[in-house]
Amino acid sequence: MDIAQLILDDHHEQRRLFAILEEIDRADTGVLTAIWDRLSAFLELHAQAEEDIFYPALLQAGIAARRTAGVEDETLDAIHDHNEIRDAIAEVGRHRVGTDEWYAAVAAANAANSDHMAEEEREGLTDIRRLTGLPRRHQLAVAFAAFEARNYAGVEPVDKDPETYVRAMEGDPLVTTCGSLRVGSLKRP
Repeated sequence: MDIAQLILDDHHEQRRLFAILEEIDRADTGVLTAIWDRLSAFLELHAQAEEDIFYPALLQAGIAARRTAGVEDETLDAIHDHNEIRDAIAEVGRHRVGTDEWYAAVAAANAANSDHMAEEEREGLTDIRRLTGLPRRHQLAVAFAAFEARNYAGVEPVDKDPETYVRAMEGDPLVTTCGSLRVGSLKRP
């Protein structure tokens, strides 16, 4: 099991669920609601799992490999992207299911998520493969799978300040809070 592959599998599922929404008759609001509720909860769960497990590990691997600047930039961008995806999801909730406005908001969420996934697949996932060995990626995959399993019903969406997040993950003693992150167990001994 590899954290990079688990994230890619989640990305595939996200793309699949967005595609399903495009295939459902707009009058079938019950099904649209069910699929959207599943997808929106999954998007947030995936983002939180990345923020709790993947990005702290990527930052630590970058620090160890003396490639801090590159992984910092990737992480800053990813946290910013997650906030944009959360905002797009919230916008969907402001519209009646099946209306033109609802579909436009879903399309905007899809675009924000697609941009994020493409960038993450080109950069973050490539770097984690280059900077960490398979045993470490396996350890991260186990933690990632367990997090998603424990929180299958969803997690509360919480925007994060990207700069504060990165400083906290790098162990800046001046940063005392950054959401509900428990990263100590992910650092190498």
